[in-house]
Amino acid sequence: MRILIAEDDAVLADGLIVSMRRAGHAVYWSKSGEEADDLLAREAYDLVILDLGLPRMDGLRVLDRMRKRGCKTPVLIVTAREALEERVRGLDMGADDYIAKPFDLPELEARVRALLRRGQCGATNEICLGSLSYDAARKRAMIKNQPLELSAREICILEVLIRNAGYVVSKRQILESLCGWEEEISDHAVEVYVHRLRKRLDGTGAAIRTIRGLGYLIEDSARE
Repeated sequence: MRILIAEDDAVLADGLIVSMRRAGHAVYWSKSGEEADDLLAREAYDLVILDLGLPRMDGLRVLDRMRKRGCKTPVLIVTAREALEERVRGLDMGADDYIAKPFDLPELEARVRALLRRGQCGATNEICLGSLSYDAARKRAMIKNQPLELSAREICILEVLIRNAGYVVSKRQILESLCGWEEEISDHAVEVYVHRLRKRLDGTGAAIRTIRGLGYLIEDSARE
């Protein structure tokens, strides 16, 4: 799962990043409200862990803007603001859960798991492009209802691309989607895996384009 952590406290953010990556998630960190707002406008995430006291744009403003854009990504507010009015306001503006600092990490991890489960239940697991379909719950790709044999790494890369279909995915994002692997993976290795995946998808209508200097984009070639 892709998780965005919007938190300006580097020590706290580092702890959250380690915890979420240990659980197998791809984690992205923004240090300001403006940066978080920009990332949320351009990329898709499965969960946002959002601090209210962010610099350059308050967390509630970030939340308000993402909901007005129609973004339904679950949001867990993490803040030192313990006043009842702040909790109520955040929930009324579209937050899905709330935890006050200081907190116990196991409790936050449990809340994250609950929100991710809730998000999966409310979302369509199958994503289709051309004759390719991808079942995110089963980690399975199909071409015209026939299984497509892919390696575990190719599945990881396909998932991060297809979840962001129509948007550019950087090599950094792909590397972070593979963060659970023990050995370090190079940029060159990413290029090799994408090349192999592109060949396997040939003829399906799901085309992987290289956007020079930016990354990769998957789209339905029939709609070009």
